[in-house]
Amino acid sequence: MTTENTTIDQPEEQAADSAEEQGSGSAVATAERPTEVPVVQELTMADLLDQYVPSKALRRGEIIDGKVMSKTGEGLLVNIGYKSEGLVPGREMRTLGPEGVEDLGIGDEIIAYVINPEGPDGSSILSIDRARGEQGWRILEKSMESDETVKGKIIGSNRGGAVVESEGVQGFIPLSQLVGPARELYIPGGEPPKEGFVGMEVEFKIVELNRRRNRAIFSERAALQAWKQIQKMRLVQELSEGEIRRGRVAGISNFGAFVDLGGADGLIHISELSWEPVKSPEEVVSVGDEIDVFILKVDRENLKIALSLRRLKPEPWDEVENKFSVGQAVDGVVTKLANFGAFARIDAGIEGLIHISELSHQVIKHPRDVVNEGDELKLKIIRIEPERRRLGLSLKQAEDNGEVIDNSPDATSVPAGSVEDDAGSFEDIFEKND
Repeated sequence: MTTENTTIDQPEEQAADSAEEQGSGSAVATAERPTEVPVVQELTMADLLDQYVPSKALRRGEIIDGKVMSKTGEGLLVNIGYKSEGLVPGREMRTLGPEGVEDLGIGDEIIAYVINPEGPDGSSILSIDRARGEQGWRILEKSMESDETVKGKIIGSNRGGAVVESEGVQGFIPLSQLVGPARELYIPGGEPPKEGFVGMEVEFKIVELNRRRNRAIFSERAALQAWKQIQKMRLVQELSEGEIRRGRVAGISNFGAFVDLGGADGLIHISELSWEPVKSPEEVVSVGDEIDVFILKVDRENLKIALSLRRLKPEPWDEVENKFSVGQAVDGVVTKLANFGAFARIDAGIEGLIHISELSHQVIKHPRDVVNEGDELKLKIIRIEPERRRLGLSLKQAEDNGEVIDNSPDATSVPAGSVEDDAGSFEDIFEKND
């Protein structure tokens, strides 16, 4: 019994001692234990993958971006941003060619088509060949955004224009936007084009891109205009007014002729084609003519170049006194009728006025009572004013049978009955009727 009591009492004493120790220890612990710091839970690789890798699953037919991780005998191992890598088998990158595959380095970006989201070994099976078309669309989109010129190859034609392939994308250049050699080889009406059309390389600007509708519209004309604009900017800085340049007549309009000076066009206004009146530029030049032109004016701000053809020759009025004299008989052609008289051309660039009082000895109401435009007449020079570009002519004095007409250049006499007697001074004729 004693033993049992001892056995029973001992634990009680130990328990009391233990309690005291725990009490004192607890107090010490409370006084010495620092503030608790939250425990940071370590993330596993799986947690990281779940956090940073897209949760959306790959789908067959999707186009994705990737970076080359390594090259193996099987193909390219590609980081595609998913839990597993992508594999491009050798048979799915034939469009790159041996050199293209060799040029690919670690970290290079590629665009791939998803053939199988999860292959036998867990990696996705990809294809560069099948994604080439999509890559081409992306390249063209960037070129369109930056307004860059793109190159392509003509692969066919139809009634509307040329079918062109660029970066693996087939597009269309309408006939109105086709220029240069390609335009010359194209045959309208749906007939096969001339030899050399298919396979020709062309440069163009992108007018429209619609990936969803598989629609791409190009313009060779826009690319040519952009190139000419650049050339014109260069030319206007080089050209000097008064110099002479060689050029080619590139086009003709009703108001003048355009001359290509080496990538940029200048305009010869119809009034600058000849010292003689010109009704149509075709009377003087033709498309394709190689001609020298005088640089008349350069507008660097507006990129305009004014040219002249007539100023390469002496102005007729500068030599009028060497060729003609007062009292001389000349042949003339009536060019214009007015209420106060008729104008007649007696030489290239030289016109004079036959005042109404010098058309006939009789009083007339209008010059048409005596002459018409285009009439060829025998006339007499009665006044010359080269400084003012004016010439007085007389029909009635040339037709006067009682007057002896001296045709020599030295003749200077003005006989009685001249314009001074009948209509006042030469100045009066022009000043009153100009």
